[in-house]
Amino acid sequence: MIKISIITINYNNGFGLERTIKSTINQDYLNFEYIIIDGDSEDDSKKILEKYQSKIDYFISEPDNGIYNAMNKGINISTGKYLLFLNSGDELCNNLVLTEISKTLKDNFDIYYGDLIFLNQGVHDYQKYPDKLSFSFFYETSLPHPATLIKKELFEELGNYNENLKIVSDWEFFLKAICKFNKTYKHINIDVSVFDTNGISCDENNKKIIDMERLLVLENLFPNFISDYEQLAFRSKLLNSNRFKMLKELESSKLAQKLNSLFLRIILFVFRGKTLKKL
Repeated sequence: MIKISIITINYNNGFGLERTIKSTINQDYLNFEYIIIDGDSEDDSKKILEKYQSKIDYFISEPDNGIYNAMNKGINISTGKYLLFLNSGDELCNNLVLTEISKTLKDNFDIYYGDLIFLNQGVHDYQKYPDKLSFSFFYETSLPHPATLIKKELFEELGNYNENLKIVSDWEFFLKAICKFNKTYKHINIDVSVFDTNGISCDENNKKIIDMERLLVLENLFPNFISDYEQLAFRSKLLNSNRFKMLKELESSKLAQKLNSLFLRIILFVFRGKTLKKL
């Protein structure tokens, strides 16, 4: 039975922390350790840690230097073969998730990732991820951190999370592991976690920081791909434009095609006999 380390980081989110702890300690899979890194919270988080301390293998509450500094503390402490980062507010989907995941770990891939449920104001959005990953996939999004198990040896080989980045260090790690060093991966076709969208990465106010950090990562890891990245950005902007959506609607809708044909006939009738130059 392969050992799994679940790492939770928390800061001033006592309500979310307790929810995460409950979903973890109730797993029926036995060979896992639970590590919680708290950033010296000022709310009731410390009381919650004390409340569940007999169920937690290791916890610490002390000031840190950000999200990835806290995660790196968890990495350094962990003893499992695979690590799963389940931050405060996130939950495992059910009590059998780790058991289901463990059935595939014998294949010994470097990274395993399942599917994620986004929870936003009580609404559940089910996100499925592809079996095959590519550079263009990572341009659009990233692997679901709360639904991804990473072999600890991979951190020992590639290094821990980059603490100079505030938001996209996990994205950088996955991009580096899969697109630069061709590490092995496998998609597990199950819902693994429920992701709390109140975190820093989902805050619209942080979009500029995210874009800036992503560009810095690409300049560092793939300087020759910057032009491709810019083309992907232009393509994404084009595909999401209202004009492109209208053209797609014309292509797919018979009614829209008929209306467009009728409109053109009216234009030709009204302006018959006039040259384009005169128009």
